[in-house]
This record gives sequence, structure tokens and C-alpha cells, in this order.
Amino acid sequence: MLLNKQEVDWRIGELGGWKIEEGKLKKIFKFKDFISAIEFVNAVAGLAEKENHHPDILITYNKVRITLWTHDVGGLSEKDFNLASKIEKGLIDL
Repeated sequence: MLLNKQEVDWRIGELGGWKIEEGKLKKIFKFKDFISAIEFVNAVAGLAEKENHHPDILITYNKVRITLWTHDVGGLSEKDFNLASKIEKGLIDL
């Protein structure tokens, strides 16, 4: 279900460092090196598979950009914010 602007504004406030750009939820994560970035991407891939919700991922050496939006609804949904939250929590274990 597509979230309205008020819901998006409320949900983004719960996340650290995520931004809405071009109607999509985005964040750039920085790591000490390429291997650390790849380990993070692998962890995100595991979460995405469990949630059956797959982000766009761009890796540039030690930086990883995650972009979330729900294709089915043509915008942001609870799925996007739930996965973003789980990605944030997963960082604790890396």
C-alpha cells in the first residue's frame, strides 16, 4: 500500500541518515574498505531475500548506496521502511 506524505515524513524521522530523493528512500553507507562494503551488501542481500523485497544497490569501492521503493505500488510503502530499519539494525552485527 502506497504511503502518503504524512506517513513517509513520520517514518523517515525514525531512520538515521536516510533521505527521500526522487520519491525513493536512499542512504549511502561508508566503510573502511571494499571488503567491508561487500560484507555489508551480502548481509543486505540476506535480509532482502527474507523480506522478499529487493533494493537497488550500488557499490563504489568503500561506499554502498541503497535505494528502496516498492515497484508494485509505484512509490514508498511499509516494506521500504521496514527493510531500511532492518538494514540499520543489521549494521550492529557487522
